[in-house]
Amino acid sequence: MDLKLSGRSALVTGSSKGIGLAVAQWLAREGVHVGLVARSAERLEQEAAALRRATKVTVRTLAADLSDAAARQRVADAFPDVDILVNNAGAIPGGTIEEIDEAAWRTGWELKVFGYIGLTRLYLQKMKERRRGVIINIIGAGGERLDYGYIAGAAGNAGLMGFTRAIGGTSPDFGVRVIGINPGPVLTDRAEVLGRKRAARLYGDENRWREGFAQMPFGRPASPDEIAAMVVFLVSDLSGYTSGTIITIDGGLTHRSRPL
Repeated sequence: MDLKLSGRSALVTGSSKGIGLAVAQWLAREGVHVGLVARSAERLEQEAAALRRATKVTVRTLAADLSDAAARQRVADAFPDVDILVNNAGAIPGGTIEEIDEAAWRTGWELKVFGYIGLTRLYLQKMKERRRGVIINIIGAGGERLDYGYIAGAAGNAGLMGFTRAIGGTSPDFGVRVIGINPGPVLTDRAEVLGRKRAARLYGDENRWREGFAQMPFGRPASPDEIAAMVVFLVSDLSGYTSGTIITIDGGLTHRSRPL
């Protein structure tokens, strides 16, 4: 499907693997020039080379730790004129308030919560001046299905949901759209690592990690492509009246009844 995105430019953070990489691949196939940002320079360049071979778009990379404000500014300086910003970098650790100490809590929030806020601040100003642009925040259904065992993520994601809605409610006044996506379980490298730990704890065999899918909607997690497809649609003009809202992609899990 031609979404008429050819020739536009995008910056995708956390794009060396998982959802971020899938988003970059889908955008590139639509003719969008992409900037890839993540911590691993080697992994970024490997994926960028593959994208260059598969598409005709310009692909640039920059290794950066987006928990650092100076690094965020370097990213904005290196990619100053993008039409699309996809905030995706970061994962907040799981655990209860007793298990997650302040240092771990702050580390998770510096990258994901303040990383998203910081880059949005930088790019929103640029987009306001040009009176065009789209910002997509990949947040997480943990901000809706609030869980004591994911307390730092629940609070952080809920905060980013409020941030996205508040910014996106006003940004159309200057031609900019801001939207959030809340993925539920997604089959990424991190999901496999966590699944193996859970299987080792429950069954004494980490290789049984896929058995945990049985209780998920449709008996499986989402694929990164299913999230990326929504991103590509939302940044297109076909979704030009969408701003200040959150799209949840979790197979209905957030609203599934829990056992009494």
